[in-house]
Amino acid sequence: MVAVEVANRSGVEVEEQAAVALAQRVLAAEGVEEGELGLHFVGPVEMRTLKRDHLGVDEVTDVLSFPIDARDELAPGLPRQLGDAVLCPQVVGPEWRPPLVHGLLHLLGHDHGPEMETKEARWNA
Repeated sequence: MVAVEVANRSGVEVEEQAAVALAQRVLAAEGVEEGELGLHFVGPVEMRTLKRDHLGVDEVTDVLSFPIDARDELAPGLPRQLGDAVLCPQVVGPEWRPPLVHGLLHLLGHDHGPEMETKEARWNA
């Protein structure tokens, strides 16, 4: 099972257990049965800073992904470090599931396009 470390710095209550369960289901369906994932909930100011510092765009967004291993081949015994998915609850509101799925697919190396849209539609139906 993928171990998920959750940090909520957003200042609002979030459905942490439901988000962890969804992340584990999506990753398992994508063939990732073991590994470690960081799931962070941040406020708009922190999200804007992250997007500006890492993507060069000075605006708030719903989700950012910071992949580490993705689907890279790993040495035997080395745990898979998927990376971090960062969501802004104040932007996503109660519809946090689609952005989380989007961020997880990016962690696995998927880019925007028809294949990713098909995968997202499966989870957002």
